[in-house]
Amino acid sequence: MYKYLLQIWHSPTLKKKILFTIGALFIYRLTTQISIPGANVDAVRALFQQNVFLGIFSALTGGSAENFSIVLMGLSPYINASIIMQLLAVIVPKLEAISKEPNGQKTLNKYARYITLPIALLQSYGTILLLNSQTALPIFDNIRDPRVLLPVMLIISAGTIWLMWMGEIITEKGIGNGISLLIFASIVSGMPQIIGQNLFLSKTDAQALVPLVSMILFTILLLVIIVIATEGERKIPVTYANSRFQGRGKDSNLPIRVLQAGMIPIIFAVSLVSFPSLVGQFMVNAESATLRAIGETLSTLFVPSGTAYLITYFIFIIVFSYFYVSITFNPKQVAENIQKRGGYIPGIRPGSQTAEYLAKVSLRLNLFGGIFLAIVAVAPILFSRLLPGHTGASASNLISGAGLIIIVGVILELVRQINAELIMHDYDKLT
Repeated sequence: MYKYLLQIWHSPTLKKKILFTIGALFIYRLTTQISIPGANVDAVRALFQQNVFLGIFSALTGGSAENFSIVLMGLSPYINASIIMQLLAVIVPKLEAISKEPNGQKTLNKYARYITLPIALLQSYGTILLLNSQTALPIFDNIRDPRVLLPVMLIISAGTIWLMWMGEIITEKGIGNGISLLIFASIVSGMPQIIGQNLFLSKTDAQALVPLVSMILFTILLLVIIVIATEGERKIPVTYANSRFQGRGKDSNLPIRVLQAGMIPIIFAVSLVSFPSLVGQFMVNAESATLRAIGETLSTLFVPSGTAYLITYFIFIIVFSYFYVSITFNPKQVAENIQKRGGYIPGIRPGSQTAEYLAKVSLRLNLFGGIFLAIVAVAPILFSRLLPGHTGASASNLISGAGLIIIVGVILELVRQINAELIMHDYDKLT
């Protein structure tokens, strides 16, 4: 480990990129502490401490929501825009043709950046009204006045655009994917505070150390399992004909990952399963007694640690795993590409039989991957229900399944990027 770090330090280009990335992340963390002028931050913090769902949202945004920061929504509008463009690229023929071009992905990313602003404005409007309706004291006076609401919406939306720009700068001048690193920083930044609070409680109650240690050990175990599953893949053997040697071919393989959909199904599932609770929180304050009763029922039934929430969450993740892979993995197209390059899968006829075989393998892997994602997503919530007292409530924030999958994915990608930079550095020394 020491030699590895020393090798990184002796690479001027890599060292410069890492220091630039650390500096950019530090600036980002500073912005999460800058509250929007005129906001009643104490009322917001009290709300986030009482509401479990909002507490999870605050943890994923690195505390920017709890501080009612200028980067309140983080990168969620950009993530939503990217997902929308991926779906449209399958539905809209023109966008599908663009995605198949050499620079098609860059073009789709550009379109995603364009639609981020309107999504940010809509999302900021809903977030402001939701939070303001839930607090005992209003966050802003006369929030429905356009002269008050519009400037706040513009500030929050500008914060999202600024983060999107910073992520691209980190990608260009730093190390790794900038957007992923910003999300990663948001998730891990809240962990020390939660651990510190639990350690403080253990001073007065020594038994509080037991759930804290259990929580940390469970997190480590889950991280190891996620790493193994993330790196897991099924290698399908493929033989390519070689014209130089008649009767002989070149053996290769086609890797299909176990977690083909990544964490996209969790993002979809969280959005849908949280929707009834959000609607219920709006309806609780309605004038009609019937609407208030419906709102209370939805808020109670779909509380994040409730049974109905967990069952729905689990099913949605599996369903969206199949849905997402069905639009991103085309067995027929893969089979055609193999055939065009003169390849075949041993024992499988080229063409339609190869496509059917690939679809069958993908289906089986996706079943395992979807169930694994669902288990990872609900396991921390179930584990936190077993922990007594305040520590149990904090555990779900610290070991969010979606957060752990993001952490593992970002770290593995970061290690690959650093290793690639080190190889380039050694190559440059030889030349």
